[in-house]
Parts: sequence; structure tokens; C-alpha cells
Amino acid sequence: MIVVLLNVYLALLFVLVKFRIVPFNLFWKVSPVLVLLLLLIGLFIPMNWGAPQGPALAIRQSVAIVPDVAGEVIDVPVEPNTPLKAGAVLFKIDPVPYEAQVKALEAQFQLQQQRLAQMTQLQSTGSGRSFDVEQRQAEVDQLKAQLEGARWNLEKTVVRAPAAGYVTNLALRKGARVANLPLAPVMAFVDTAETVIGVEIQQIDARYIAAGQPVELTFKYAPGQVFTGKVETVLQAISTGQVQISGAAVTPKSIQAAPFAVRVKLDDQAIADKLPAGAAGDAAIFTDRVTAAHVIRKVLLRQIAITNYINPF
Repeated sequence: MIVVLLNVYLALLFVLVKFRIVPFNLFWKVSPVLVLLLLLIGLFIPMNWGAPQGPALAIRQSVAIVPDVAGEVIDVPVEPNTPLKAGAVLFKIDPVPYEAQVKALEAQFQLQQQRLAQMTQLQSTGSGRSFDVEQRQAEVDQLKAQLEGARWNLEKTVVRAPAAGYVTNLALRKGARVANLPLAPVMAFVDTAETVIGVEIQQIDARYIAAGQPVELTFKYAPGQVFTGKVETVLQAISTGQVQISGAAVTPKSIQAAPFAVRVKLDDQAIADKLPAGAAGDAAIFTDRVTAAHVIRKVLLRQIAITNYINPF
């Protein structure tokens, strides 16, 4: 862009000199250098923090599906990459062992309730002890709690979608045995209820970014198009500045100025919903500084949007 502006000035200067509107003296001979310095120092360098630009990425939350109970899978009705509503059945675990446990506890619970009623009646007539009634009541309460847990286990043999979304890279099949281990997820569920747009901005350019500032974005997935949005927040931490619990002393490491992440929300939520997870592009944030450079940044972003037709990177 700076080359274009400088060429425009050179063409204008040539016309003015050609028609003898300005004399071709030493000042006008060195004026292109002065204009170049003026553009660099007064416009293009300040543009980096007045209207910073950085790579953008569409992100969706992924949930690792781990069943709450163990057992053999008897049905996987879900299809990969197919939209699902919250609560849709993902897969079913053989419920027979859990149904048997519920029936056994129900039988014991009914028996203990009858015994409690009998002990209570004996106590009311003076033929029984209050201790026996209290003991039976405790046994009834204990069985009731066990029965609630068994019914919960039986209910969890049907694994459902935690939110609206879809299952991707589905490998689970009927006959597989699953376990309720946190480190052994059986499928990945992509939550489409919310699409997060993240923008990386270099630390030197992020000083004036604030929530509510306008943003323009273009994605490789939609070449030639420019979308608008607003800054939601600037994330206040990155991994390089995070201290983790350890029994070791401070370990020296190479310190680098990693970019900060800015969370952006598109004005049209329907567009955000259509973006695939991982859709990459570029974004420009327009702060309240160096407003004269905003037009240039808009032009540069639209150039990137057009080159997205042929540039895969």
C-alpha cells in the first residue's frame, strides 16, 4: 500500500513538473524521500497499533464423551458429522446388569418398608422397642439411597448429546466395551451452540484494544467477503505467563513475546454458525487511535479477501 501511495505521488509530481506548475529544484527532487518517511513514521507504523491486524480462527468447544457407567455397547444410532439436538442419543450400553441391580434393590427396599411398618406398629402397642424402629428406618433410608444410585446408573446406560452439535471422527461400534475412565473417551462431540472467533495480535500492537471496538474479518473459507464484528474481550493470560504447580524450583526458559488472543463476536450470528471449526483468516481491529490509518487498513484487508481466491496459505 505504501508503494501505491508513493507511486501516486510520483505520478502527480511528474504532472506538476511537466506542466511547470512546480519547479524541479532540489526540494522537489528529494520530496519523494520525505513523503516516504512521512508515510512510514506518521501513518503506516502507527497503523499497527491504531488498527492492528492478525490471523483469525473460528473455534468451537469440543467435549470428550466418557460414559458414566461401564459395559458393552449395544447400539450406536448416531451418524458422524450430522447435526444433533441436545439430548439426542449417542450410543447405548447394555442395561441388563443395571436393571438387575435395580430390581434386587427394589425387592429389598419393599421388604424393609414392610418390616419398618411392622416394627412401628409393635412400638405403638408397647410391644416393640424404639431402637428396632430406628434401626429399620436407617436400613430403609440406606436402601433408598442405593436404589436412587442404581436407577441413575441405569439411566446413564443411554449416553446423550450434552448440547447441540455433532460427533466427528466416529469409531465406536456395537460390541465394543467402554469404561467410565476420564482418560478413555469414546468419541469427540463438537458443540455448535457457540462459535468463538479468536484473533492473534502481537503484544506491541495490542495496547489500545478494548471491548466493543469494531472488527472486520475475512476467511479463507469465504474468499472475497469481509464480515464485521465487535471485540468481546482481550484474554488476560497466555500459557507462557502461567505458573503451574510443581515441586521443582524455577526453571529458566526462553522468553518470547507471544501474541495475545482477542475474542471477537460477529455481528451476524448466522455467519458464525456456518463457519467450520478451524476456519482461518485475517482480522483488523479498529481502535480509537490513528483513525486516519483505518481506511488504509480496510483497503489492505479487502486485498487479502480477494487474494484468498488463489492463496491457500
